[in-house]
Amino acid sequence: MRIVEQFGRTVEEAKEAALRELGVKGDSTPVIFEVIDEGSKGVFGLGIKYARVKAIIKEDSSDIAEEMLSEILCLMKLCAVVEKEYEEDFTRLNISGEDLGLLIGKHGQTLEALQYILNIMVSKRMGFKCRFVVDVEGYRLRRERSLKDMAARMADVAVREQKNVALDPMLPNERRIVHLALQDNAKVTTFSQGEEPLRKVVISPKRAGFADEKEPMPAFND
Repeated sequence: MRIVEQFGRTVEEAKEAALRELGVKGDSTPVIFEVIDEGSKGVFGLGIKYARVKAIIKEDSSDIAEEMLSEILCLMKLCAVVEKEYEEDFTRLNISGEDLGLLIGKHGQTLEALQYILNIMVSKRMGFKCRFVVDVEGYRLRRERSLKDMAARMADVAVREQKNVALDPMLPNERRIVHLALQDNAKVTTFSQGEEPLRKVVISPKRAGFADEKEPMPAFND
């Protein structure tokens, strides 16, 4: 929501000034006006009181996010389109087009940075925290399936060889996927170790006969 207040010799002038400050046209963007003071002309030019109005734009955060992301792609000179997909507690913005590997980066690092920046920009514009997931042609879903498969394989290795198995360094959201994938596995436990950007997940076998041993707990917010 964006709110501005403006003055004018008449209510209409005040409204026009408010629209100019908002940078919108009343016929293209829904604007709600609240007249705070209608003002007065005074007598013989004396005692003039300017009109005062409040203009309110009730913006949809997902529309703003889609617009901002499209502008970023345009500035990057990428031929791509953005589509919204509403999930239970967030909105997914899917990017499709040609030669979009640049947007993903190594292990999704560029994509993660783009998502982080977009969330900050939209949250600042709206005045409250917003959450959007940015994806490129289903990369995140494919990566999630790949991580879950790898987690299952490495858990089998840890159990079979009875030793800790350290995975390659991952982004926080990817480590979380691994933790969640193995949280119901009765044979292993997981924890994270190291410092960013080299922080990694370690899969540790639960040894028989050591039921009372304190085991590392999944660090979902690491």
